[in-house]
Amino acid sequence: MDPISLLHEPSLSGFGEVAPPVFQNSLFAFATSAEFEAAMKSGEKPVYTRISNPTVRAFEKKVAALEGAEDALAFASGNAAMTAVLFTFLKSGDRVVAATPVYAGTYGTLTKLLPKFGVGVDFVPGTDTAALQAALPGARMLLLESPTSYTFELQDLDPLTKSAREHGVLSVIDNTYGAGVYLRPLRFGVDLVVHSATKYFSGHSDVVAGAVTGSKNLLDEVRSLGTVFLGAKLAPWEAWLLVRGLRTLQLRLQRHEATALELARYLDSHPKVKRVLHPGLSGHPQNGLAKKYLEGTGGLFSIELKDEKAARAFSDALNLFAIGVSWGGHESLVLPLASQPRVREAYGFPPGLVRLFAGLEPAEALKQDLEQALAATA
Repeated sequence: MDPISLLHEPSLSGFGEVAPPVFQNSLFAFATSAEFEAAMKSGEKPVYTRISNPTVRAFEKKVAALEGAEDALAFASGNAAMTAVLFTFLKSGDRVVAATPVYAGTYGTLTKLLPKFGVGVDFVPGTDTAALQAALPGARMLLLESPTSYTFELQDLDPLTKSAREHGVLSVIDNTYGAGVYLRPLRFGVDLVVHSATKYFSGHSDVVAGAVTGSKNLLDEVRSLGTVFLGAKLAPWEAWLLVRGLRTLQLRLQRHEATALELARYLDSHPKVKRVLHPGLSGHPQNGLAKKYLEGTGGLFSIELKDEKAARAFSDALNLFAIGVSWGGHESLVLPLASQPRVREAYGFPPGLVRLFAGLEPAEALKQDLEQALAATA
């Protein structure tokens, strides 16, 4: 990764601006029909913002640099990015091998949309490398997320991507957790990397966006099908906000990680907490994989309390942690899985599971809030 590319970008206007302008226009006009035709053929100049826009392209280039990829494409949401990949490379009769537990939005696409188009899905526990490998022959795509969004289980990427290549299976990973800073999946043989840019890339809880990175050949396919025809391209203003957010990405992640680790260690010894699910803790069952693949652990982790009643009471008693579904911004968040029964039931999560996100508030203040909320549980 080139950290300078996150802080600086070349002038788009020729005036030497330090922040890119917002090209808030739907189309780009040409003086002659020959110029227009050449732009349509080459794709090097923007023609229509649904396909390409200079501000959006500035964000895409930064994401590609972050992941060490040849190219990147931006979308109107993380779900749009994942759906664009699925719809580009899958056809009727194909099969996806998905490591569970899958992010809820992706799970809905896999179970509700793909079957309508004749695409099958095999859900296999992500911690069972041998079972995932055994499911690959005859599949079209291997879908990964490491660590997972709720229970923070990791997949062993090296043997999985090696098996995928041997069987001609396209490997795709949701790398929202690693953000291209703490996990760089392309180094381990993954073909395409998907992000919910809503989370860490934005960092301010004011954007919904997604991105896909990978080789130029694969991204050209996504561009020609998933971008043009699905119509879920990122808008210029959101792209400008994301370029702004990326400038502080590494600094924010360091703060999130330090605070989350301090809170996780505190909760790990608390008598009212059954267990802490944080891959950075030495007691995590896959801490070895975390050390192998992750360069850091960010601000997201989960705890298990004794039952659903305790999880609800704890979440309701928190003052500095707001209840919310997303994460990656400046604010601390809590999500009791008791309030998401469909997600909990789909994967058999325990009723006392609670996901926490450590924001940018002082760690000591957050610890005090957790202590008083735990005291409120029976």
